[in-house]
Amino acid sequence: MSDAHAGDPVRDCHDLGMARIEDYAMLGDLHTAALVSNTGSVDWLCFPRFDSPACFAALVDTPDAGRWLLAPAAGGTCSSRRYRDDTLVLETEWVTPEGRARVVDFMPPRGHTADLIRIVEGISGAVPMFGELRLRFDYGRVMPWVRRRGHRIEAVAGPDAVWLSTSAPIEGREWSTVSEFTIRAGDRCRSC
Repeated sequence: MSDAHAGDPVRDCHDLGMARIEDYAMLGDLHTAALVSNTGSVDWLCFPRFDSPACFAALVDTPDAGRWLLAPAAGGTCSSRRYRDDTLVLETEWVTPEGRARVVDFMPPRGHTADLIRIVEGISGAVPMFGELRLRFDYGRVMPWVRRRGHRIEAVAGPDAVWLSTSAPIEGREWSTVSEFTIRAGDRCRSC
């Protein structure tokens, strides 16, 4: 018995759990850009400039090539997403049996450093959330040395470095920085 869809790249990507390009939204600060999937994962980011090697490259590989997932612990695609007015501030919402949560993503205009800001907001109920930061420099080929300092981590590999500051609890797990918390109506949790 043969599969009528065998060799179909769109179906193959879906079967592997990979998002399609139309499932992504773009964030940017005029110097670089990030692609965020409808599952809440930043799967592509060249940092700090467009011509820099990617530190998140799951778009063209697997999550092991780098990503930053921030979504309800139950997973799944978002219920809705939109850009605020005429901006690149992305709002992604999930409706779960436990309540509603929103993730607001943006890259503010450049100061001295590049920033990617992710804010989780509780809209209703109490939604268990899961975050996974998997930094991999040079298109997924280089795993950084990561140090924790309170609610901040520093990831360094040669000339490349990234800092994460968050109000969420974080821990190292399986070569990633993981966060598990519950967001309640009216609460906000910021990571950058």
